[in-house]
Amino acid sequence: MDDTTRGVRIRRGGLADAPAVLAMLDAAVAWMNDRGNTEQWGTTPFSEKPGGADLVDRYLTENLPYIAEVDGTPAAALVLDSGPDPRAPIAPADEPERYVRLLVSDRRLAGRNLGSALLTHAVQETRRAGVRLLRVDCWAGGGGELVAYYERHGFTPTETFLAGSWPGQVLAQRVLTAR
Repeated sequence: MDDTTRGVRIRRGGLADAPAVLAMLDAAVAWMNDRGNTEQWGTTPFSEKPGGADLVDRYLTENLPYIAEVDGTPAAALVLDSGPDPRAPIAPADEPERYVRLLVSDRRLAGRNLGSALLTHAVQETRRAGVRLLRVDCWAGGGGELVAYYERHGFTPTETFLAGSWPGQVLAQRVLTAR
């Protein structure tokens, strides 16, 4: 299924997208580090982290991956799942849910609102599945800029957590189902 809005084509992703998603993650780490943020994703490129490439492969094969393309080139990725990573210190919801496991965009295309387009798509996919709860977790450090980003997209903070010394925030959005 394809969804085209504002010159951005959103399509289902797959294993063939792994190199592009890894490149986006590596660029995001470098971009954050250049701005002094070494806490969110560390300093090692994602593709060089033990298990990093395997994790991306699992995201693209075991979950619901979506790719935003600009001019036919993968430019952002979103991965939905039926709940949080079981290894994460996050309680599963007491109802069916969709969970944003990954949202990353190509930093060279910043300002194109690719993350916004993918989050809108996540709401649509959640609705199509007849599910009323969409959740995401994110890094809560750095003054809360990422938490505020998700709040601007209709999410409400619910619970905080620590993964080691990494501060996290879970956010939720109620999705109206189609009648």
